[in-house]
Amino acid sequence: MSEPSVAETIYFEHAGSELRRGINLIRLVALLRRNRFRKLWILDRTVRPALAAMLAGIPERIGLGFGAQRPYITNPGVDPGHFHDSPIDCLIALMAATKVPLPTTEPDLHPPGATLVSIGEKYKQHRRPWIVLGMGGSHPDKDWSDFQWLEFLSCLRRSSGGTIFLIGGRQNEGRAKDLIEQTVGTTAINACSLSLIEVVALLRLADLFVGTDSGPMNLAVAAATDAFALFGATPVLKYSKFIHAIVPEGGPCSGGMRQISPAMVLERVESYFSVCKERG
Repeated sequence: MSEPSVAETIYFEHAGSELRRGINLIRLVALLRRNRFRKLWILDRTVRPALAAMLAGIPERIGLGFGAQRPYITNPGVDPGHFHDSPIDCLIALMAATKVPLPTTEPDLHPPGATLVSIGEKYKQHRRPWIVLGMGGSHPDKDWSDFQWLEFLSCLRRSSGGTIFLIGGRQNEGRAKDLIEQTVGTTAINACSLSLIEVVALLRLADLFVGTDSGPMNLAVAAATDAFALFGATPVLKYSKFIHAIVPEGGPCSGGMRQISPAMVLERVESYFSVCKERG
């Protein structure tokens, strides 16, 4: 990624059994001590990085301070009233509490130029508009059912006239294949096998994103692409002008994704393109 504020990315494995997680914690302590960091920011509610930073002797450990994390950080943390806020709202509160200037929360993610050119060349023969559909989510309650995706894709392929790309990682590759095979109409491309950086490039080039409250949705927004995001069971994110929230009647709730109909989403998407044509 072309992010000038990031000098290096260091990956830390944290999954596995309790024994494996304990071993990984020891490794993290060693890694932090070896790099001799003076300050560490913990940008979520995680306890282990804060504990590891303390054991590694890092003098300044900045975090949210919720729950078990509090004893291991050196700043006061944020007001507990933010406990149920979205992660981004919690970070905004942390920036305010630590008096770090935050002129905007609007992301601006640029993929490497070579990747952007490569993806553009790969799909240049395909008609516009390019609509990217983002399937899946960190929890099943955040995703549509296969039946809802099938209905939406079927209607969209008959009405859009452009090219539809399905993304969602390799775990959704078979799912995307089945959805495409069961529908007819304009071109639909299974793009679940693209690498992360290729997905970012595709999103940067796309005209529109439609999908769940998920990583791909946040990447679309960071790539400055208008994203119609389905917030059925999760709070609406408001950090970007590119987020166009679609919620069930009465707002997000348990089982709310079932209340967001494909017809409702299709109407919003078609209205968006109508407005774009009028402006153009």
